[in-house]
Formats: sequence, C-alpha cells, structure tokens
Amino acid sequence: MPNLRDVYAQKALSQVPRLLSSQDRNQFSPTYGCMNREYWLCRSTDFPNSIAQFGVHALALAYAHDMPGNPYRRHPKVLQWTLAGMDYWTRIQHRDGSFDEFYPNERGWAGPTGFLVYVMCDSYRRIKDEVPADLKERLLKSIHRAALFLAGTDESGVLANHHAMALLPMYEAYTLVHDEAIRRSFIVKLDEFFSYCHEEGWCLEYDGADPGYLSATISFMAKLRRHYEDDRFMPHFKRWVEFSSYFVYPNGHYAGTAGSRQTLHFYPHGYELLANEIPLAARVADRMLEGLRDGALVPPEIQGERYFVYRMPELMLSYIDYGERPAELPPLPYEREGESRYFEGAKVWAGKRGPAYTLVNAAKGGVVKHFDVNCGKLRVNNCGLIGKIREGAVFTSQWIDPKHEIEHDENRIVIRGRCHKAPSKVFNPFTFIIFRVGMLLVGWHAWPAYHLKGLIRKILMLGAKPTPIRFERDIVIDERSLSVMTTVILENGVQLEGLSIGDEFPARYVPQSRYFQPQELDVRGRDLSPAEVEALNRRGRAMFTEYFDFGAEASRFSDDLNERA
Repeated sequence: MPNLRDVYAQKALSQVPRLLSSQDRNQFSPTYGCMNREYWLCRSTDFPNSIAQFGVHALALAYAHDMPGNPYRRHPKVLQWTLAGMDYWTRIQHRDGSFDEFYPNERGWAGPTGFLVYVMCDSYRRIKDEVPADLKERLLKSIHRAALFLAGTDESGVLANHHAMALLPMYEAYTLVHDEAIRRSFIVKLDEFFSYCHEEGWCLEYDGADPGYLSATISFMAKLRRHYEDDRFMPHFKRWVEFSSYFVYPNGHYAGTAGSRQTLHFYPHGYELLANEIPLAARVADRMLEGLRDGALVPPEIQGERYFVYRMPELMLSYIDYGERPAELPPLPYEREGESRYFEGAKVWAGKRGPAYTLVNAAKGGVVKHFDVNCGKLRVNNCGLIGKIREGAVFTSQWIDPKHEIEHDENRIVIRGRCHKAPSKVFNPFTFIIFRVGMLLVGWHAWPAYHLKGLIRKILMLGAKPTPIRFERDIVIDERSLSVMTTVILENGVQLEGLSIGDEFPARYVPQSRYFQPQELDVRGRDLSPAEVEALNRRGRAMFTEYFDFGAEASRFSDDLNERA
C-alpha cells in the first residue's frame, strides 16, 4: 500500500498532462504561454481568463521538487513552459495592475489578481536562478504593480478568504520589491481581516460560516506566517482548526451544504504547516487525506478548467511540506463520546449520540447531516425545502436570514422562517451582447468595474427575496433516533407547481460548489406527486417528518397530506 502522503503527489501529478494540454506551447504563436485553451484554441471566448495562468504554479513545483512518480522534475521543456506562462501573465495585465477572470475589464481584487500575484511570487522563488534577466524585470514590475492594486482597493461584500488571499500576495510581493507603501497597507488590511474572524473559530463568508473556505483561509494565513509573524495568528489557528474539525465527517467527506457557501473543497496545506504545533490539525489532515484517497473529497480531475489549477499546487505543497505528526493525535468531534456543542454565532449544532454523529446548520433553515459512525455512512441529508411556484419562481428554505427564529436545547432545534427565492440567472445572446458592450464602455475604469462586480454578486449570490411561503423545522436528536419535522405554510393564495423535501441540493450560486460526491447516492428525499401538490395547494399547509432509527439502513418519511385531504 502506498504511503498516505504520496496521495497528495499522485492526485496532483496525474493532472499535469491536462494542464499542459490547456497551454499554448507553440513558441511562435501570439498566445504562446496562454493556459486558457478555450481562448487560444477553441476560440469560444473573446478574452483570456487570467486565472488559467495559475497553472504556472503547478509546473514550477513539479519542475523544482522531487515527488513520487514525477517525470517533470528538472525537465528543460517544463521550465520553458513555466517561463512562457509567466511571460504571458505579464502581457495580459491591466495598467492599474489588475487582471480579469469572468469577463473583460472585471479588474478582480483577490480573485484573480491576488491569487496570481501569490502564484508568481512563489513560482519565481523556486526557479529564480533560471529566470532570464529580461523576464525577471518584467515579472517583478508586474508583481509590483499588482501588489499596489491590491493595497489600494478591496471588493464589495465580505469574503474573509479573499482578504486572506490579498494579504498573502501583498507581503510576498513586499519581500521581493520592498515598497513600504505595500507594507503599510498590509498592516491596515491585516487588522481589517481579523475583524471578520469570529471568536468561535470561523470567518465571515458573506453572511455566515463556510468550512470549505475556512480551510482556504487557514491555508493562506499559514503560508503568510512563514514570512510574517503576528501574536494573533496562533490563537486564531487553534480556533479555526477546532471549528473546521466539526465538519470532518465519518465517511471522509467535508463541509458541503452545511456551510454558508456550500463548498465541498478542503485546502490541506495550512493543516500540514500547522501539524506539528496543533495536533488536531494533523488529525484533520490525515482524515481528509484518507478521504482524498477514497474519492470522498473533491479531486482536481472532476473540477472544471477554471478551478483544477488551484487544486494541483495545493496538493503538491501539502506533499512538499507534509507536517511531522505528534505521537498521539486527538479524536475528531465525531470520535468523541458524548460530544455536543452549539456555536451560537454560526448557529451550528454538532454532536455525537451513541453510534451517530449529527450536524445541523440552523442559520440555513435547518440543514441536517446525520451519520452512522460505525459504518461511516451518511443516513440523513435533509437540506430542507425546494420547490417551484406556479408563476415560475424557485423557492427554498435553505437560505440564511437573520429574521429566522431559532430555539435550541441539548437535543432539539426549532427553526421558523420564510422561504426565499433561489436566484438563477443565465445569459441569452442579447443580454450577453449588452453586457459585453457595457463592460467595454465603462469597465476601462476601476470604479465602475468595482461597483458592477458588487451588483453581479448581489444578483447571483445574495439577492434572494422572501416569498409568501413559511416553514418550521423541528429537529430532535436523542440516544436512539433522529426526527426532522417540516411544516409548510402557504400564504396569500400562493400555489405550488412542485415541492421536494430533504435530500442534497445547493441553493446559492457559488462557482466552487455543486460537485458530485458519492455520498449523494446513499440518501433520498421526498418528492411530492402532482396529486399531493394539489392537496397541499387546497389545504395551504402540510407537515412532513423524516425519521431515522439508529441502526436502520434508511430513513422513512411520513406526512399528513392524505389525512388532511
């Protein structure tokens, strides 16, 4: 059996052929070095997505470091292609130092500009003796300009992981270009970042706690700590690791719809850097590495072209910086007998009752995940209500709303609230043309680009309006069973076209989410038949209960529609 550590390298190196296939490797091509295949080869987009140049990092790491099964180590062609990727990055930079990812003239802050500055700084350090002088000059000039852009702006909304990813490249760039203006802004932005960190151990991602992006924050800040030390780091690291450990599941999966942004990804590098100082970080890293090996985590091979380039270097760095494990590792929350905790700020309850581990995010309308620890199976995955109003709007109870009423004790959580519309916007040819023309007209300046991106985020991610549909979720966990009782109340004569209760479904638009995971095959929800929908429309109210008895193979649903009809 291969060393568990080797899984990091194997998963990353297996994707290098895909990465190189995405790069224009023709040195006489005008797009030589571009890593956005959809642009330079397929011609299916009208601008190069700069985040594709993140692939430079994986090439630099594969070239510079020994890893098991690594044929790219010290290969001259890999060096040549790494340098070509760096050079192309300098050629697509805006004059203000920013870069575009999703659309022309986006002028993104941490994503993509911050991510790419970090990548270029770290890649440069690993191969700097082999970077030609002319490229070195252009590269450092682009890094400097981009760092000043990061220092002089921010973005709308609060995404703590983005603030962490702006801090890391700013300081990395400062150590290379030694501009005091960058350092001074870094100090100010570091204080701002800590204001988004809750004492419970989570950081704000729009309107709540997201464990997937928390692991990214841990990764970015642990990287930063290698260059810059602050007394606040270690206390936060301990709290962050502890909070994230509650979202490590008995089946090897992580986070998902229990988080504010429903992300499934796990960034292991920060946990490896902390493994020798925080034993729980080592335990989390080991369990998640087992999950990666067993197909329970999101691997680079199932991610799209935009995001697999993030995962590859993260895994390579985790192999390179694999942390020394303490002799004894502490148990994870699902391994702790009698464990029970309610995070008041995050509104998350987690606990082990007998052979079962249950996690409830009350802030999201009562998302429930319930596992059989003995066999490591997900038994209940009840994300709440999702349905469609006859007029066409999709609605869901899975939405963070500060107006939700939440009651809880040691064994029971009750959530009362209002369902929200689930945003779902796509372009048609006409609106796409209008959007492109608008960006060409106004996106040349950072101010309208900044506000337009904030508007797009509000429409796609945050702009969910309440509906005339109320819900109540009554969740009871005892030593032998779990029950999730969901009441639906229709108001103002609203009529439904369809309704589903329970099961796995995402409600918020987040690009790094919605990956398939094998655990989805282990659970089912309850889809109402057309006759049942009509019965609900007539009565205006119905109650559905999902019940699971510990030791059973599956949950069962009951409702009062037939009785009421």
